[in-house]
Amino acid sequence: MKSYLAGAVQMTSVPDLDKNLAQAEDLIQIAVNRGAELVCLPENFSFLGNEEQKSKLAPEIAIQSEKFLITMAQRYQITLLGGGFPVPVTAKVEETSDRPQKMYNTALLVSPEGLELSRYRKMHLFDVNLPDGNTYRESEAVLAGSDLPVVYQSPSLGNLGLSVCYDVRFPELYRHLAANGADVLFVPAAFTAFTGKDHWQVLLQARAIENTCYVIAPAQVGRHNPRRQSHGHAMIIDPWGVVLADAGDQIGVAVAEIQPSRLEQVRRQMPSLKHRVL
Repeated sequence: MKSYLAGAVQMTSVPDLDKNLAQAEDLIQIAVNRGAELVCLPENFSFLGNEEQKSKLAPEIAIQSEKFLITMAQRYQITLLGGGFPVPVTAKVEETSDRPQKMYNTALLVSPEGLELSRYRKMHLFDVNLPDGNTYRESEAVLAGSDLPVVYQSPSLGNLGLSVCYDVRFPELYRHLAANGADVLFVPAAFTAFTGKDHWQVLLQARAIENTCYVIAPAQVGRHNPRRQSHGHAMIIDPWGVVLADAGDQIGVAVAEIQPSRLEQVRRQMPSLKHRVL
């Protein structure tokens, strides 16, 4: 593993695939121009609409999202994370004609050569009634992944562990990744504005501190429709819990250096993973 720059993209996706992919490419280019070798896109980067719309368009979104990630990774010679897009469930469940095809909320990591490095299907689904009056039922259209994420071991970028958004509230998933050697934890998200103001940063810092890992958290920001607003603040956090970069509340990119020497220093000073009893 070497020192390198990583970019956490912050965007405002809408129910328009072409518009979102154009915005994503602009932000990828900004990250690359700032020196990023690893660029991470947020959850719902290619489409953010209601679940009925997403389910109906899922086959096209899945095809175009994967094609986009491969093309961008090859064009800019970067490792690229697509933080979450719908991939239809085909063989594993049967759907009646009057019920939409369910989807996996899928994160995909692609190499500079355009090869798939790691794929993760979001395990924890956001079924929540918030005090602001908004209700979310992700499970109505999304099928939870059943496989724990696998740590991808990159010789140059370190050991990379995938997760998606609501997963961040379940520390056991990240302890699994840390126990399997993770150096960097991805938390691509579309965190709500209501919960984000109180929970987003502290949860990310907790996952970094307790696992002595870097956390890269690309994010959605702003209003996607009259009722849905995302918190923003895409971040990169070091293993001590220090926020190295924060994209704030505007479209943009948070860029920071990932340093193996910092990982070694923190793990030497605070060897908590070695002290685990359970």
